[in-house]
Amino acid sequence: MPNAAQVAAGHKANLHNPNTSKESKENSKNILDEMMNDDDIPKDSENENKNPGNVAGGLKAALKNPNVSDEAKKSAEERLNQMS
Repeated sequence: MPNAAQVAAGHKANLHNPNTSKESKENSKNILDEMMNDDDIPKDSENENKNPGNVAGGLKAALKNPNVSDEAKKSAEERLNQMS
């Protein structure tokens, strides 16, 4: 079952997806507006329920990915060093 942060992320992605209909975008915007009006801005917990091995693997992959910016690689390297 997705949490509120995941639901919000899906609706945000829908707003930026050129392949979704105008009606779908309006629906997502309305849902996000309702979430914001409730003063309950969903945030995903930083490390809640995350497998440290998977996180480290993702950071290592970012370091070797040629499509990742130098700034993002530096951030990934710092986070990886903090995990050690």
